[in-house]
Amino acid sequence: MTNSPIDPTRRLFVGTLALGLGGIVAGRGAAAQEAIPATPVGRPEPELESPPPEPLASRLGWAVAGLGDFAQGYVIPKGLGGARRAKLTGLVSGNRDKALKVAARQGVPEGSIYDYAMTGLADDASIDIVYVVTPNSTHQELAIRALEAGKHVMCEKPMANSSRECQRMIDAAKAADRRLMVAYRAHFEPSNVRVKEMIDAGEIGPITFASSDHHRPLDLSLPRDQWRAKRTIAGGGSLVDIGIYSLNGLIWFLGETPSRVCATLHSPPDDPRFAEVEDLMTAQLVFPSGARANISSSYSSNTKRIDLFGAKAVAKLDPATSYSGNRLTVSTPEANEQVVTKEPSEVQFSNEIDHLCEAISTGSAIRTPGEMGLRDVHIIHALYRSAAEGRWIDLNENGSAKDG
Repeated sequence: MTNSPIDPTRRLFVGTLALGLGGIVAGRGAAAQEAIPATPVGRPEPELESPPPEPLASRLGWAVAGLGDFAQGYVIPKGLGGARRAKLTGLVSGNRDKALKVAARQGVPEGSIYDYAMTGLADDASIDIVYVVTPNSTHQELAIRALEAGKHVMCEKPMANSSRECQRMIDAAKAADRRLMVAYRAHFEPSNVRVKEMIDAGEIGPITFASSDHHRPLDLSLPRDQWRAKRTIAGGGSLVDIGIYSLNGLIWFLGETPSRVCATLHSPPDDPRFAEVEDLMTAQLVFPSGARANISSSYSSNTKRIDLFGAKAVAKLDPATSYSGNRLTVSTPEANEQVVTKEPSEVQFSNEIDHLCEAISTGSAIRTPGEMGLRDVHIIHALYRSAAEGRWIDLNENGSAKDG
């Protein structure tokens, strides 16, 4: 194939790996194979594809605040369990019995279990970072308590239910001289990272149009979904919960904040799921470069997709932001090719945790700081306002509405 924008060194990793192994075997020949002992002996240290975990004593200690489905199913086992630079050393929960059971399974000492008041946390030297994994309306309160206790904070998205709450969290981090990160895990997911690299390298070409759709069914029989139907807790419906992936992802890929937005909302009448929050959200975004984008979210369908239309190629992430199995396909006039990543999607959980650890240890920049979370909440409010007023809203560079 000729004139393909796809870097051949990054295309179809599995095929490239097979060729590389074949060359190695052919080059060494039979003599190399004969040198392998048939009896149990001490073999040389292998060259690992990824760096080994750091010694436990040098890893930063993390406390998880909120022990619901996501925390116990993903944050603890996949995130902290797979991290190289972090270890679970504490728990924060409003249900002590539940916390004691989790602590027993995870080897967390009873003395490092805290309720949401976090009394005594400041004196616990085993905890460096608190990961807030609780319903949206509680983010501000818990994050600020952790920061005031001298701990760094990672907070689930959306950062908070209002721009004012986000700013208070940012101010608290600065006052405490601690780091604040929003858990936008897609920024650390291999397929998403790969397409961002391709865009930045010019392999996709200037992007003039993009679309992203994030939908999932809301099931009120599940405790993890019940609070999402309450506006005072969730702050909104599908836009806040999953539409934020579309919004944040497209801004990241395009490298610019939209200058204008226009949105609509719709909910089926008489559906108890939507007595307080919206089901369907659709929006148009206009960017300073002239690029346009359409995004949608709902609680009645099921998809997680991003399409980026460039002058050289079209990149499609489908699924884009699932916990596992995300796929990147790049289409050119010559071919459609799946770009296979070296690591599975699941490393997004451990990668973001290790990233914050590294930023704290080295003083380097955080990829998804509190200011990014504030920007997105600004835009979410502008989208809700646009839908309520039935008009386009012009935005400042920080995502806030120009007319207040």
